[in-house]
Amino acid sequence: MTDANAIYQSIQTAQRIVIVSHKSPDGDSIGSSLAFFHLLKKWGKNVTVVHPDPAADYLQWVEGQDQIITFEKNENQAIQLLQEADVICCLDFNEPSRVGKDMQPYLEQATATKIMIDHHLFPSDFCQFRISISTACSTAQLVYEWLEEIKQLDSLDATIGTCIYLGLLTDTGSFRFPSVNAHTHHILAHLLEVGVVHYEIHERIYDTNTIDRIRLRGYALSEKLVCLEGLPIAYISLSAEELERFNYKKGDTEGLVNQVLGIQGIQMAVLFVEKDGVVKISFRSKGIYTVNELAAKYFEGGGHGYASGGVSTASLEQTTLKFVTIVNEFIPIA
Repeated sequence: MTDANAIYQSIQTAQRIVIVSHKSPDGDSIGSSLAFFHLLKKWGKNVTVVHPDPAADYLQWVEGQDQIITFEKNENQAIQLLQEADVICCLDFNEPSRVGKDMQPYLEQATATKIMIDHHLFPSDFCQFRISISTACSTAQLVYEWLEEIKQLDSLDATIGTCIYLGLLTDTGSFRFPSVNAHTHHILAHLLEVGVVHYEIHERIYDTNTIDRIRLRGYALSEKLVCLEGLPIAYISLSAEELERFNYKKGDTEGLVNQVLGIQGIQMAVLFVEKDGVVKISFRSKGIYTVNELAAKYFEGGGHGYASGGVSTASLEQTTLKFVTIVNEFIPIA
């Protein structure tokens, strides 16, 4: 269901707009949020981005990052902005719980008109208007397509385009996932035409590793990689102690699960990371293997067929043992 024109009208008549995205922001949530932010600023709107927590260091270069209000660091200000908003734009998440248990009640209680633009499966009915297309490769692409549908592509510039390109780049694994379509590449061409410098974005995302990050990833791949015998499945598990040993910073394991998936013959890759008292899990797959049902059924998660997340409150050892025990349920019959 799409409400493109209704979303446009709601934004045009609003006095105070807040843009919200999910906890632990990634390239698509940052890209789509800041693309929307710069767009609405260009339209003369009073708009603020309120995120649950800060983005990792590798995303701090994006223009507008310094203007994001985080609930984690500025709770009172974030609450006030949510309470006073006329419109709240919910980007890159499909249900209120995705903003985290601390911020969730204030989002749900807000009286503002709520708008969803998202590409995750099974959206909950908490927004009055929504663009929810699970086959889209990214929320950033949906932002572009919304502009296209309401005939406002003339508003696109290099700043907005850079944010959209960031979301496209990171949520498609550098344009290699099956969700990328011909229109994605038409969008990329248009972004370059308006001044986006694509190689600089790629360098900022993938070529700014610290020594600690490289050492952690090298250790993970050389010492912690487990390939399940007789199956095209591999996983890595990292304990809180191991993260501390390598001076872990937020974002240091980003993309590590994709490196595992890139091993010849591997069709499913999983990364288990113990932090903040829980085990956070990233699932990736390709070919006839999918992971969203596995994540949803056993690890309180979900997502896309080829890219999902989950969480476990059991120990790291118990969590990985559980995965090894149940994964046979999700091995497709060729």
